[in-house]
Amino acid sequence: MKTGMILVALMLFTLYAVAQEPLVFQDRQQQDRFDQLTRELRCLVCQNQNLADSDAPLAQDLRQEVYEMLMAGRSDEHIKQFLVERYGDFVLYRPPVQTNTYLLWLAPVVLLLIGAWILRSTISRRTAILASDHDGENSEQ
Repeated sequence: MKTGMILVALMLFTLYAVAQEPLVFQDRQQQDRFDQLTRELRCLVCQNQNLADSDAPLAQDLRQEVYEMLMAGRSDEHIKQFLVERYGDFVLYRPPVQTNTYLLWLAPVVLLLIGAWILRSTISRRTAILASDHDGENSEQ
């Protein structure tokens, strides 16, 4: 029984491996475009990983879809727009600045400003405490 299950699993793995045919490009420029696109697009399953680096089944499907659109002569912008319409701005590593992404773009700047304000307040408060302690020591003498 175990041997039969192992044999079935091995056959399924072989079928999966055979199904992943290598992508064939017409020229080096087309392959470079594909590589660049898959580095600019985010895997929707993985945590902060692009399509080029992900081994998730969905990433493999999306790479195949990008390849087919590229072979059909679609522009990079058309391919990105298609994926954004289908999956949202999350699929892009550099989402556009628009009303629904303001927080994403402005949060780092706001947090940096808040941190600078806290640091400045802390330094000035400590300087005032040290100055008052120093004045207190001088008046005692």
